[in-house]
Amino acid sequence: MADPDDAAERGLHRTEGTGAAVGRSATPSSKDATTHLDCMRTRMQAAGRRDDHNEDSSAIGQRLADLFQIKEAPTFVVRKLGLTNMAVTEIRADDPVRGLIDPVPTEDAFILGLMFRDLDNHEVWESGRPCPRHSAAAGQFYLRDLKRKQGALIEQPHHSLQFYLPRAALDQISDDAEARRISELRYRPGVPISDPVVWKLGSCLLPALEHHEQANRLFFEHVTLALGIHVAQVYGDLKLRSKTRKGGLAGWQERRAKELLSASLSGEVSLKEVAQQCGLSVSHFARAFRETTGLAPHQWLIRRRVEVAKALLRNPNMLLTEVALMCGFADQSHFTRVFSRIVGISPGAWRRNCEIDVDQIRALDQ
Repeated sequence: MADPDDAAERGLHRTEGTGAAVGRSATPSSKDATTHLDCMRTRMQAAGRRDDHNEDSSAIGQRLADLFQIKEAPTFVVRKLGLTNMAVTEIRADDPVRGLIDPVPTEDAFILGLMFRDLDNHEVWESGRPCPRHSAAAGQFYLRDLKRKQGALIEQPHHSLQFYLPRAALDQISDDAEARRISELRYRPGVPISDPVVWKLGSCLLPALEHHEQANRLFFEHVTLALGIHVAQVYGDLKLRSKTRKGGLAGWQERRAKELLSASLSGEVSLKEVAQQCGLSVSHFARAFRETTGLAPHQWLIRRRVEVAKALLRNPNMLLTEVALMCGFADQSHFTRVFSRIVGISPGAWRRNCEIDVDQIRALDQ
């Protein structure tokens, strides 16, 4: 068991332009997607600083603006850790340049184009061929698979939101749901789809894009991710699991909690913050974490500090004081006390043993 003084001193604070192209009427329940929304939202972070976000937004927006030959296309990028970004872009052209737009560059991603203005007898192209013409009403959307060569004939004013859904993001949605990855999204080329869930989610974002400087980032992430989950479930047959391990954390919750704790070895992150990121109350999270790992959160954090310290101790140039501070210990004395209790020997003795092992290995290699 961890020393209560150690937990109190350095541990957790326990505080309470027009769119793309799909076509069948869909009126699915979004209950499962809503159940997982808060869970999945915790996986979505703004990776890097606001400057990075603005750079990504302008690049994606400009790419779509160039395709539709309009001046600008407001864009918001949702960045998932380690993955290609999801994005939403507003395309509006009241007096468009008429003609066939340039082919969209192929990649392993999908575009969902949600209409905010009727399109009469609209023509889209897929795999280099025109699709049968269909009229799309405001509120309907098209799905486009960017692995196939895509195009569209612009003949009339248009207004849409374009949701960029890369394969990597859909895979992460599946992984976080502990479900089998989806292979494709079902759609009929050039045929618009009616789906009230997609319409309502998209309608929530339009005012925020129009006043981008006032928009709340978490709101964008929350709604865009909800749409991604819904599309994966309804059009990709994603099977969401609503059960966690009996008495414990779901796999994604355990990973997220450990990520947060490891990122703040000093213990500056509070138990309440970690619990919120997992979508749980503080008491529920503490019980579930212990059930899953066999340790209370502060005990796990102390052992994580020791493991990181071991890695640093292998560098002979680092002082024990430096290692102690880098791993979140109050001072060298605190570090030595905790390390000795958990490992059985002092940090200095452990380092000397490592040096002996290295010398023995070198001798065998000679």
